[in-house]
Parts: sequence; C-alpha cells; structure tokens
Amino acid sequence: MSKSYRVAILGATGAVGTELLALLRERNFPLSELTLLASEYSAGKEIQFGTDRLTVKTVQADSFDGIDLVLASAGGSVSKQWAPIAAKAGAVTIDNSSAFRMNPDVPLVVPEVNPEAVTQHQGIIANPNCTTILMSVAVFPLHQVQPIKRIVAATYQSASGAGARAMEEVKHQAQAILNQEPAKAEILPYPLAFNLFLHNSALNAQGYCEEEMKMVNETRKIFSAPELRITATCVRVPVLRAHSEAINLEFDEPFSPEAARQILAKAPGIKLVEDFGKNYFPMPIDASGKDEVLVGRIRQDISHPAGLDLWLCGDQIRKGAALNAVQIAELLIAKNLL
Repeated sequence: MSKSYRVAILGATGAVGTELLALLRERNFPLSELTLLASEYSAGKEIQFGTDRLTVKTVQADSFDGIDLVLASAGGSVSKQWAPIAAKAGAVTIDNSSAFRMNPDVPLVVPEVNPEAVTQHQGIIANPNCTTILMSVAVFPLHQVQPIKRIVAATYQSASGAGARAMEEVKHQAQAILNQEPAKAEILPYPLAFNLFLHNSALNAQGYCEEEMKMVNETRKIFSAPELRITATCVRVPVLRAHSEAINLEFDEPFSPEAARQILAKAPGIKLVEDFGKNYFPMPIDASGKDEVLVGRIRQDISHPAGLDLWLCGDQIRKGAALNAVQIAELLIAKNLL
C-alpha cells in the first residue's frame, strides 16, 4: 500500500493557496490529512475540497504537530516565523516566499532544472520567484548543451503576481475607465488597467528593483553558475493572469534556432508554440491555467553571431508558484525524502 501524507497549506485563502488546493486534487497527491492555515482574518472560513468542507484555522505553535509537509504561501514574514517551527516539529516546508531563497543552507529548486538539490534540505526548501522559474525552465535545456554566457530579460508581469486582490482591482479599474470614472489604485501602486508600470519593488543603488535582482541571483543559484551574467527589466502589464518574458541569450558559439527548437521540443515542462506564417506565438491568454511554459519566436540575434532570442509565457500562479511547489513535493516522495 502506497504511503499517504499529512499536509498543511499555510496561506490557504490566497491566490496561490487556492491553486495549491486545486493541484493537490488534480494530481491525486497522496493525502491522508489536509490542514488549512491562515491569519486570524481568514480563520473560520470554509473551503470546499472535493466532497469535504475544510475550515481554515489560525496558525499557531502546535499547528505543525504530526504534519509531514507544509506548502507555505503566506509571505516572507510569516514564513520566517513559522517555517523553522514546522521544521522543528518534523515537517518539510516548501516555501513560496523570498524569505529563504538566498540562504546557502536552503535548496532553491526547479524540478526540471536542479532536482538533485532537494536531497540537501534541512527541513525547508525554497520555491523560486515566478519569473525565475519560467525563464529557468525555458533556457536551462539550452544551457546544458552549450553554457549560456549572458541573459538579457524583459518581463511583462500580470496582475496575478500581486495576488487575487490585485486581479480584482484591475477589473474594477477597467470598468471605471470604461464608465469614464476615476480608476482607483489601492492594492497596486498605480492604476494598471489600460496602463503599465515598472515593477514597484524597492530599488537598489544601481537602480535595479528587487524583482529584477531576484531573477539575477536566483538563476545563478539554481544553475550553480555564480558568474553567469544576467540583467533584467521587470514591468507590470494590464493582463490578469500569466507572465510573459522576452529573453536574449548569448553563447560562446552560434546556436542555431532550429537546434534550439529540437532541444526545447523534447524538454520537460515546455510547449513550443510557433506559427511564423500566421504570426502566432505564445500569449498569456493561452498560458493561463496551463502547466507548461509556452516558448516560441526563437530566432537568431541579428546583433550578435552567438546570440539567440526567444519569447515565453507561463502561468505565474501555476508553474510560477503552486505547481512548482507541488512538483517539489512529488520529487521528495519519489526520492523517499518525505
């Protein structure tokens, strides 16, 4: 008889928490018990899970007693407080926040890229940032064939990256503008409907925002390539769900687009979407709700003989967050580490 696991979702009522619940059912995760944890604000809320109605509980010191796995998506401060307590209680926490990503003692894992890293965990495994996950899945298969020297990334990030309330705010803003009324911004810093703005995370001394530096530092850690040159510009765009990225890669030697297509067509977690005749390539509307990272418009960089351009779209809530976490959990089970 196969083993089943006692799982807790920390941050069960948010956008990623909701997706985690859906994925556990979709993928028939071997559950023996499911506990939903959140802040006092959400405590008492009932959530349907299959034929069961589960009541959300307030997280507290004994919440992790007897729990095997914690899927955490409640923000960095919450994870910093509770993940060590969960680990001490004997649970493995897969954390979706940035709290532990750059901690040298915490693995940062994308299962399609560095699955072996899970064996190094000491009770906490970090889920990378959404933009990092999507880019890593798309470019690592090429990096395995010929090491990438430099990555230039521009992201087009949907409202879903700021949570469920941000998605609702964009809908209200769009309706207000169509009604010739003021578009109010309360969750996001500026109106996003019919607009875009540079990612509003804090800027460093070089003028890079936190979101951009996450792509730089996290990719280096995941690839075990601390010298890899990466630069990024991150933009919030008026799309409800699924992020897009324009990626430029530089290699030591020319890498033909056709060779890249053949490699990516066989790579896990990727779906090639290319119809040059119809000018049809990945779009966020097609990526929304999908597990794969959609990759297309692969072409030779006309400004560099060893350069390659590509375009990708991926669901930020699924592969960019919840799905990656569940895949890490499945990897732990496959390796008898849970």
